[in-house]
Amino acid sequence: MPLLYYLAPLGTVLIWSGNMTINQLTVGTIAPSSIAFLRWVLALLVLTPFVLPKAWQYRATIRKEWHKLAALGLLGMALWQGLAYLAAETTSATNMGILAAMVPLLTVLLSALILREAPTLGGTLGGLLALAGVAVLLGRGNPLSLLSLEVAIGDALMVVAAICYALYGVMLKRWPFDLPPWVLLYAQVCFAVLLLLPGYLLGPMTPISSQNVGLILYAGIPASIVTTFLWMLAIRQIGASQSSIFINLMPLFSAIIAMVFLNERVAGFHLYGGVLVLAGVILAQTVTRPIRSRASI
Repeated sequence: MPLLYYLAPLGTVLIWSGNMTINQLTVGTIAPSSIAFLRWVLALLVLTPFVLPKAWQYRATIRKEWHKLAALGLLGMALWQGLAYLAAETTSATNMGILAAMVPLLTVLLSALILREAPTLGGTLGGLLALAGVAVLLGRGNPLSLLSLEVAIGDALMVVAAICYALYGVMLKRWPFDLPPWVLLYAQVCFAVLLLLPGYLLGPMTPISSQNVGLILYAGIPASIVTTFLWMLAIRQIGASQSSIFINLMPLFSAIIAMVFLNERVAGFHLYGGVLVLAGVILAQTVTRPIRSRASI
């Protein structure tokens, strides 16, 4: 397989990792509710001239499946990134990158629960490893501190965000849509804008300025539109399973970018927790032999 095919998933994960730093830069510059809403408004404005004519042709399907499309827009766009902006106020970009790397593993677990896919040996053992890593990370190196609920709010929000995005992937697989990929994306963006509008109106509406316009542009175009295009290209070229493995690079990329642009320092618990999470994720994706009961042997 040509090495060129791996540039698409690599570029996607690199942009996602950069967005973890963008999340940190928004703190004190623009309210979470504002950038969460404005990024998708920008994406909608950019996509509309190109996708709206095609979406109009599929208006009957969109009308029929609106509740499912709205749920996907809520999970994959409104909550996934909205919670990440809130998390950035009380956690680091490094932590966010490590916790975001749980998405593939959480997808495996939720697929077993919702899609009734047989659990695998790697998924089970990997889940335990990743859970231990998350405990180290949330406890700042002392997992026992979780017993006294000493967890940073930002870390907890990032875990919820990762669950939302994993659930988004599972439901996207469970609900097949008779829609072209860009129309499917466009419909979800429309619902995400509608769902984020109340929070924008109720929250502090930060005006667009020279200090935050760059953050909005990055979040709205590279981190929303470009990554979607590259991810769809990656899945078409090398497949969903191979593409998802690249998400394992997010903790590394996020840590490097945060050290360069935010002067964040990587502590020991970042390394221990990150290694455990990544080992669990890789194990879950590579050891795919289903666990069979004795009755089925």
